[in-house]
Amino acid sequence: MGSAVTQRRLARADVEEAARFLEGRVVRTPVVRSAALDARAGARLLFKAENLQDGGSYKMRGATVAVGRLAEAGGATGVVCQSTGNHALAVALAALRHGLAAVVVLPPDAPPTKVRQAEAAGARVVVGGASAEERLRLVGSIHAETGYAVIDAYDHPDVVAGQGTAALELIEEAERAGTPLDALVVPVGGGGGAAGASLAAAGRAIDLYGVEPIGCDSLARSLAAGRRVPVVPAPTLADGLRPTCVGALPFDILHEAGIGAVRVGDDAISEAFRLVLSELRLLAEPSGAAALAGALRVAEPGIHRTIGVLLTGGNVEGALVADLLASGGNMTREAA
Repeated sequence: MGSAVTQRRLARADVEEAARFLEGRVVRTPVVRSAALDARAGARLLFKAENLQDGGSYKMRGATVAVGRLAEAGGATGVVCQSTGNHALAVALAALRHGLAAVVVLPPDAPPTKVRQAEAAGARVVVGGASAEERLRLVGSIHAETGYAVIDAYDHPDVVAGQGTAALELIEEAERAGTPLDALVVPVGGGGGAAGASLAAAGRAIDLYGVEPIGCDSLARSLAAGRRVPVVPAPTLADGLRPTCVGALPFDILHEAGIGAVRVGDDAISEAFRLVLSELRLLAEPSGAAALAGALRVAEPGIHRTIGVLLTGGNVEGALVADLLASGGNMTREAA
């Protein structure tokens, strides 16, 4: 589509370089714990609170690296991207920081909060395309019309490396505390964040797990088939985890790394949302809370002593918060 991004083989060094680039540019979010959740899991759970990141999600890391390096190179006048919300907001904020124009393509059912936030950051919001493929075609048209650089949510090397810095910080902080991770759980949409986490964990004895909602499990199906497999995304509370297909660059990284795939249903996600709120006193969006749902499924006492959990975002509609708190479970789908 003419994004002018050269696909290159990524390694942990790229994540470490991205971390140096991000110093002073994004929040170094805290790592938090809960004795009650440790007891429930039968393992030590270390939560990386990226819901407290600028822009409300870890997507700010990848967007800051990608847009920042583009701006430093000179010649760019604007950027364009598509996403279900958080990546678009992050790109809009990064573009604003560098004085670049931004156009973001969002689906018709994008959360109103994310639409308003992107507009408040100065981006032009184009609503259209229920599927990622439809939105990518719109991005291609906008790129052809404006010449704006495409900041892909999944297949941009700088985005993958930047998002991996959240996991890198968690891994290094756990090591400094004398409680090194032996497992890391990351929500998966297009797979960019999980791919970055995989790179950050390379060379360490850490089991990596990607969590997907039931029916939005392109990564799990792709890993089983040995090639990318698209899905028709099922309805889910986790609006940020429902692309049609895992990205090409993330799939290559995750397939080679041997990531484990975990499917969770909306009941498990909604329970995890409430646990994060009640036990950690943090507000995470369902897409981020899905990591806890996955961690509670993979925790094996005696095997996993310390599990890292990425709470990837906290941009959630107030009405949904009220519904999740009132439901007490029994939302839509059971965990498989």
